Amino acid sequence: MYELTSVRTIKNIASKFGFTFSKGLGQNFLTDKRVLYKIVKAAEIKSGVLEIGPGFGVLTQELALLAEKVVTVEIDSRLVSVLEYTLADLNNVKIINEDIMKLDLKKVIEEEFRGEKISVAANLPYYITTPIITMLIESRLPIGNIVVMVQKEVADRMVAAPGTKDYGAISVMCQYYTKPEIVTIVPSSLFMPPPKVDSAVLRLKVCEKPNIEVSDEQLFFKIVKAAFSQRRKTLLNCLASAFPVGKQEISDNLVKIGISPSVRGETLGLSEFASITEAFSGLV
Repeated sequence: MYELTSVRTIKNIASKFGFTFSKGLGQNFLTDKRVLYKIVKAAEIKSGVLEIGPGFGVLTQELALLAEKVVTVEIDSRLVSVLEYTLADLNNVKIINEDIMKLDLKKVIEEEFRGEKISVAANLPYYITTPIITMLIESRLPIGNIVVMVQKEVADRMVAAPGTKDYGAISVMCQYYTKPEIVTIVPSSLFMPPPKVDSAVLRLKVCEKPNIEVSDEQLFFKIVKAAFSQRRKTLLNCLASAFPVGKQEISDNLVKIGISPSVRGETLGLSEFASITEAFSGLV
């Protein structure tokens, strides 16, 4: 197999195929084996792996050594011939040249992995990180672990606790469906070309059922979204702006469940948002 963490190898392959790195697609290739091993370990591979954004196939190689099968999805058609070259020695890898957001993942998992629970590994560019992670965890697909390389600030938001500056709606969403943790920080110097910011390996361990029980999931997330829509405003004002209910009625219901109308959304955890959801279920 090719030493794809080697800068010289990356340059040679890029030259061979006339490949130039695309900033728009967030193409920054990892050059450190230790990080690769941490990603593979965090993925807790049991059978198959779905990989998103393989680049030249540096992580694909490591995943294929442990997985029964790796299906790797690459949006950049220029990389298909590169991947066929670098992964030629591996007979358990399938390359799909497609936009992950347009792919029928349920069908892919059924056809390629017999519908069994899989792990997901990805190196995600900033502009598409949140939509992809949201899609993966909201789809309720048979996924056990999602291990992604993302910008550090994005990872910080997903693991943030209530009352911290990084805590927001994406934190609540991730913590509702998964147990998120930062596996390791990856300095920008460990990529080629180096990005402007550091990255982090984030593991989202998907729960069999959400971490809090709510009777109306759609209402729960509407309340969460409203609570963070205007961070400087009180919870009462945020909810009054989002729902066709009088302020006094909202205030009375918040007080009944022990939540002050004057608090701000970023101070509330999953259980508080769940309590608000139950209190609102008869109002909206």
